[in-house]
Amino acid sequence: MSTPAECQVCKTRFVPRFAYQRQRTATDVLYFCSQACHEQHLFAAHQKTCSVCEARFDLQYAFQQTQVDGEVRYFCSTGCRDHEMSAVRERAGRVRRIAVLNQKGGTGKTTTSVNLAAGLAEAGHRVLIIDLDAQGNVAVSLGLNAPKTIYDVIAEGAHPADCIVKVTDRLDALIANTSLANAELRLAAARDRYKVLANRMQGVTNYDYIIMDCGPSLSLLNQNALTYADDILIPVSCDYLALVGVKQILRTLKKVNELLLHPVNILGVVPTFFDMRTRISVEAVGTLKAYFKDRVLPPIRVNTRLKEAPSHKKTIFEYAPDSRGAKDYRKLVQRVIHLCSASGGEVVDEDDDTGEDSVERSGT
Repeated sequence: MSTPAECQVCKTRFVPRFAYQRQRTATDVLYFCSQACHEQHLFAAHQKTCSVCEARFDLQYAFQQTQVDGEVRYFCSTGCRDHEMSAVRERAGRVRRIAVLNQKGGTGKTTTSVNLAAGLAEAGHRVLIIDLDAQGNVAVSLGLNAPKTIYDVIAEGAHPADCIVKVTDRLDALIANTSLANAELRLAAARDRYKVLANRMQGVTNYDYIIMDCGPSLSLLNQNALTYADDILIPVSCDYLALVGVKQILRTLKKVNELLLHPVNILGVVPTFFDMRTRISVEAVGTLKAYFKDRVLPPIRVNTRLKEAPSHKKTIFEYAPDSRGAKDYRKLVQRVIHLCSASGGEVVDEDDDTGEDSVERSGT
């Protein structure tokens, strides 16, 4: 007597008698109590499962398949697709995009970007850091390598999920290298050249914060960053020339507001290389506070450990968690979280030149 088996489809117990009731696979033997169950199993192999209601359906139309956060999603109806897209838009609205920018070099932009991103991740947030500087210092600082970079996203239309590399459990990175310099030419030829980055990153919604490390120039890449960003964080080294550079940033933000019709908030100004023993450091912070007031964030003091950490391919929290640099950046992280939770930031007033005037008067 044959041994009873269980139908793969309806789970009925039965004794197999015909050839179609058995189907061998590479790893198992499947049983079917009837021809109808066998056909249902065969058809199901070509069906998809709706990502919203989990119904099984035949893929027939373009709208039934889309990519969200690098994952293919399937929808049995337009109703299910609209439900999912509404959730995607809601998640996108919760992502805080911060551009770390100063058109002057040597102000600690990469150090601030890397350690702010790492500190936010340490605080329990999902964070993506994007390197928009062709020098590729984010990858150098964290010891990262990837076959595809932000260049592939901007110039080649690659999906960001295919280019993102994992740094820690909560921190990911989209790195850059010297190829990014060629992206300027591709952007210049694009029809909507100021919004290429925003368009390419539209489907990336599974982060709480996206931190962009921008190069020291007024480039198309930086203008793309500002058009994509919600806020700008300005690291300013405590010296007179750096203060003069703030003028350029204010003018750039006005241009973005006027020409690109994209309001960018000043989340805060971060005094870097602060040394309270020197007069210029104290005066620099005073000048910044005269205009930016409570938007001047906790200063980052001069610290040898901060300089050493990149050579060890580590953030300051990994390399020297109890150092003065780690303490300063933890204070900065908490302040940024507070400002973002309070919807902080101020849109630059295109008619307000007091900031530029105050910078001009300082140090003269």
